[in-house]
Amino acid sequence: MQMRRDVSGFMLRWDAKLAAWADELGDWPNRTVAHYARDRFEANPDRVQIVDEGREISCGELYRGALSLAGYFDAIGLKAGDVVSFQLPNWWEANVINLAAAMIGVVVNPIVPINRDAEVTYMLNASGTRVIFVPELFRKFDYPAMLDRIRGELDHAPEVVVVRGAPDAGHMRFDEILGAASPVSGPRDIDPNALKLLLYTSGTTGRPKGVLHTHNTVHADGMKMVPALGLTASDMTFSPSPITHVSGYLWVLNHPWLKDIPAVTVDVWKAERAFDLIEQYRCAFMLGATPFLQEMVAIAKARGSSLPFLRQYLCGGAAVPASLMYEATRIFENCIAFRNFGASEVMTMTRGPASRDDMKYGAETDGKLYHCKAKIVDIATGEPVASGEEGEILAWEPSMAAGYARTEDNEAAYDDDGYFRMGDIVQLVYEDHVVVTGRKKDLIIRSGENISAKEIEDALSDHPMIADIAVVSMPSKITGEAICAFVVPAGDAVPTIVDLDKAVAAAGLARQKTPEHVVLIEELPRTAAGKVRKDVLREQARTIAQAAVA
Repeated sequence: MQMRRDVSGFMLRWDAKLAAWADELGDWPNRTVAHYARDRFEANPDRVQIVDEGREISCGELYRGALSLAGYFDAIGLKAGDVVSFQLPNWWEANVINLAAAMIGVVVNPIVPINRDAEVTYMLNASGTRVIFVPELFRKFDYPAMLDRIRGELDHAPEVVVVRGAPDAGHMRFDEILGAASPVSGPRDIDPNALKLLLYTSGTTGRPKGVLHTHNTVHADGMKMVPALGLTASDMTFSPSPITHVSGYLWVLNHPWLKDIPAVTVDVWKAERAFDLIEQYRCAFMLGATPFLQEMVAIAKARGSSLPFLRQYLCGGAAVPASLMYEATRIFENCIAFRNFGASEVMTMTRGPASRDDMKYGAETDGKLYHCKAKIVDIATGEPVASGEEGEILAWEPSMAAGYARTEDNEAAYDDDGYFRMGDIVQLVYEDHVVVTGRKKDLIIRSGENISAKEIEDALSDHPMIADIAVVSMPSKITGEAICAFVVPAGDAVPTIVDLDKAVAAAGLARQKTPEHVVLIEELPRTAAGKVRKDVLREQARTIAQAAVA
């Protein structure tokens, strides 16, 4: 393995052995998504490529828009390796942005829409973003106003482009750009091993880590998973997952072009509306977090609909009850519902069962290792554990990221053989199936969103009513995991959820990061070395959640 400087200026990891294996598997096609889009456009420009809340967008409309936007990028002086960000919901315009960037070698940096001033400031500065695309208003939040607020904190304030906005003298508008720009002639020859995607993900440090993916590593997921799912160009997929997360990005912005599989999506999850769209477009595949599947099953029961055309449901994120997977397979008569395993750094490590007869693998495991080599090692010693024993899993496979934006983040992330330390505790069962039993990473997965406990602790630790605080996950039937804060009060005043909500907002964090439960405690349990025993607190939170249900 070696480090090499990308045209973007970021240092990328390069593993010649992994590249050779990826080529052998056929997982690295050595093309950009823009070249695939050109193929689709030339073959059938009128084909529906994306359905955005029921609005059908053709291949031609998206491709021509991308040519114009790439022309705008040229006109303002963007070069290969420059970064553009978008903080958008699942709107068709993001597809145009992603294609346009690929046409001239520009890097895209998706930012989750719930992020606010503090997170966005960090990401724009760390990435060196030249242009950012935002809604005028989404979920009652004014994004251009936020960018105006943080302008003074940015090292180099990017151009702000407003998507679906009214005329605004202070910012460019997306539709105006497409109407005025001189389009490029087509995709340029871009190094497929150059940086394509910069994706910030919450980490145990509290500081977001920038995950670096090349054109090839992005494609590797679709090159193996689309055939494994049995999907063809005659199928459509439904993906409510945010395009600013790795799964939504792949299945809405990349794979529709890579494998010519149109995607149906929504910008705000509404279960009844989602069910209607799946029925209308006869979607063969859906992916989403556990709460989505729970609601889909409930609606199917109420309507007496089995969605006979739905063949695969990929369920990931927070813990997925086996009972839910079995029930979904029973309700959806031709569907295989399965859990999978992956991360932003290693996109998809496992696949589901090949047949409904093998549903125990889909319901009771997190999938079969597929085009992936793994090690399971003792947490303390790093030595391999016996089959069936718990250990930390390390992965080596073609959809691995090319490292982190900050090179120091790579130091503890990989072993000497180049395997990525997933930070998850697993068992290997049935020889090659993974069962995740816990996480080393101190993350809370709430409604599919990765939330850093430390980030919340940092925001609340200086609160005048708080002497000490620890934040952990709490099981939730609604969101998978909820945020639970164990608080040692600083005096007689008792902090409430309202107090914490105000403090989280004042820190510039997303309101979704406000703890939903506050547990007052005299002192936090600690090890002899003074480290907080979060395993003890998680167990207490689990007990509290179970008592509330009972």
